[in-house]
Amino acid sequence: MPEVDVVVVGMGPGGEDVGARLARAGLDVVAVDGRLVGGECPYYACIPTKMMIRATDALGEARRVPVLAGGADVTQDWAPVARRIREEATDNWDDRVAVERFESAGGTFVRGWGRLTAPREVTVATPDGTEQVFTARRGVVLNTGTDPAVPPVDGLAETPYWTNRDAVAVEEVPGSLVVLGGGPVGCELAQVFSRFGAKVTIIQHSDRLVPADEPESGELLAKAFADEGITVRTGLAAARVSYESGQFHVKLDNGEVVTADRMLVAAGRKTDMKALGVGTVGLDDSARGVTVDERMRAADGLWAVGDITGHGAFTHMSMYQARIAAADILGADGEDAETADYRATPHVTFTDPEIGSVGLTEAAAREKGLNVRVGLSELQNSSRGFIHKVGNNGFIKVVEDADRGVLVGASAVGPNGGEILGALVVAVHAEVPVKLLRQMIYAYPTFHRAIEDALNKLA
Repeated sequence: MPEVDVVVVGMGPGGEDVGARLARAGLDVVAVDGRLVGGECPYYACIPTKMMIRATDALGEARRVPVLAGGADVTQDWAPVARRIREEATDNWDDRVAVERFESAGGTFVRGWGRLTAPREVTVATPDGTEQVFTARRGVVLNTGTDPAVPPVDGLAETPYWTNRDAVAVEEVPGSLVVLGGGPVGCELAQVFSRFGAKVTIIQHSDRLVPADEPESGELLAKAFADEGITVRTGLAAARVSYESGQFHVKLDNGEVVTADRMLVAAGRKTDMKALGVGTVGLDDSARGVTVDERMRAADGLWAVGDITGHGAFTHMSMYQARIAAADILGADGEDAETADYRATPHVTFTDPEIGSVGLTEAAAREKGLNVRVGLSELQNSSRGFIHKVGNNGFIKVVEDADRGVLVGASAVGPNGGEILGALVVAVHAEVPVKLLRQMIYAYPTFHRAIEDALNKLA
């Protein structure tokens, strides 16, 4: 039974980062993963999907030329997109470079599926059918991520539906697509395939798109989608799915049937806690994830980072937590030891319009019992919006804790919404007084200048 300092189970961005930090610090680190090193982000999510969206945005802007600058003939072609994903993003879904990067940091990589079998003990099921057992002197780090969740819709499991992992690898755009789920993944991919020629329908069980964001965000996105020819059906769920003669038939709970060539399931994420063996260290294996403290500790000799902790399925969250976990494992202590602070967690949905959000929504702030004031400024009414003209819809919304005079949440929606968000993240994270934010100089004419207008409208 090999003994090492640390075993990292799961090599997504956070696992790779924490493992490399510890190895570079001189610890004996073994990292385990049955899938590609790097996790979902570089192969099936952040990087390839944003390559798709970059191409989509180019098409969208080209189609706006007649309003601004004369004329343009636009012909979409998926081949360059598929080639770029295969060759530039994923190396044809080969993780050799990532493995070598980790090993060059001093770590040891083992291909296989790891599970906890005792405190500080990991058993790895390898591809050749054998098992390896490792004990960890300092402990184990979990970064197993999540898998696409497939709802128990009658007939769905028997059909060749897509998840995001299938969608990023397609070589041809389907003639029509039905998307089950109106969250960030469903909305981003719906717009991608629509702008490349597919007839797209989104089925969303809640009453609006991107329900984790402000209602205004979902309303604006639904209008933009309608203008582009994307059908959005909210407040409805799939009751039954069948696949016959190369077509999906999705019966909704109101009796309506939607037919399409392909179906994308974007209905959230899940983790198999029992398969991970958390019960062997006293944790609840029926839970949705692993509860951690402010230093990513889940139990004695056990840390967890990333999606599994329930603080957002974002690469930036996994990397943030990895830094904290590595420091704790290396013995950081005292006032200088970093602890997790989730008040200013940002996220961006890379649709057009782009939706950036940080901190609490207005509804969440009110649920916490805060004395809330809200300000909203529409981008199309700003000088930059007037200049931008077409594709200028969007807004800045700020949520203030009026008793303390600081922002606790904000949204930046519209062109470059995710980039505008940066200033608002600093304001929420650093608790910059609203009075001070109002005294700043905001460059003119910019979209971010609308922050000043939104602050002036707080009420």
